[in-house]
Amino acid sequence: MKALVTGASGFVGSAVARQILKQGHDVKVLLRPSSDKRNIDDINVEVAVGDLNDSESLLRALSGCQSLFHVAADYRLWALNPRELYDNNVTGTRNIMQAALQTGVERTVYTSSVATLGLHKDASPANEDSPVSLADMIGDYKRSKYMAEEIVKEMVREQGLPAVIVNPSTPVGPRDIKPTPTGRMILDAACGRVPAYVDTGLNVAHVDDVAYGHWLAYEYGQTGERYILGGENMTLCDIYTIVARLVDKKPPKIRLPHNLILPIAYISEAWARLTRGREPRVTVDAIRLAKKFMYFSIEKAERELHYHPRPAEQALADAVHWFTEEEYCK
Repeated sequence: MKALVTGASGFVGSAVARQILKQGHDVKVLLRPSSDKRNIDDINVEVAVGDLNDSESLLRALSGCQSLFHVAADYRLWALNPRELYDNNVTGTRNIMQAALQTGVERTVYTSSVATLGLHKDASPANEDSPVSLADMIGDYKRSKYMAEEIVKEMVREQGLPAVIVNPSTPVGPRDIKPTPTGRMILDAACGRVPAYVDTGLNVAHVDDVAYGHWLAYEYGQTGERYILGGENMTLCDIYTIVARLVDKKPPKIRLPHNLILPIAYISEAWARLTRGREPRVTVDAIRLAKKFMYFSIEKAERELHYHPRPAEQALADAVHWFTEEEYCK
């Protein structure tokens, strides 16, 4: 079997590509000409140059492939031009799913996100069936991922797209070269750049377990179903405490109210727009999201996919070790 993996130069995508190779199958990766190839330089993959918004390049990339793992996503909680998020996450997903239908791909695993799922007000773990709508989505990233997932569901129902949906929670671990917003949070803590924290919670999973969950979804997942690929539910305070212990530093002790940080986020975004600079470290959407405890249940994936992730502390340790070895704190 040969699988096309999109987003393979990225954090989760490169882990998925490695997992498929580990299972003894061939991998082709879709890369833009400008893609950073460091995450896949050491693995044996076939490279197809293309773009999610170039349909002809997608047809060429899928030629000879029996399966598709569409992992690519524009994961930013702030963008100077938010339209890019919709072009990449929504239009790009529609384009590659149409190409998969045209080329007769036998099985597709689509990487969505827990960002598309409903949350419970009492902070109890949500699952794949927790009620939610587009109106509940905070920010352009979450809205774009919700819309993309709806496209996949519609194509499964109406066009027979043979797709399974996976919803990773908060992957952490090695090879987060960008780093992702979550990786940057861990990196800042490891470098001693986090003087305080807000009261929130995340579901933390090792990126390699999330990647294996993709393979399990390919093997055992039911077409049209979605599966949360997560790990442990942890408060942000607990995450920072573990990271501090790993690097022999003191964890932050000051808990800040969300509304105190919100004005700082607005100022940071305004400055980034004015200077046309990089994504600010504190964004309005990030603070609005932090008001909710993003806790999730992995019971369905455990039951139907035989998915069993390692402890979250190991995921955090591997992330810190990789950032340290790669000298990111410098």
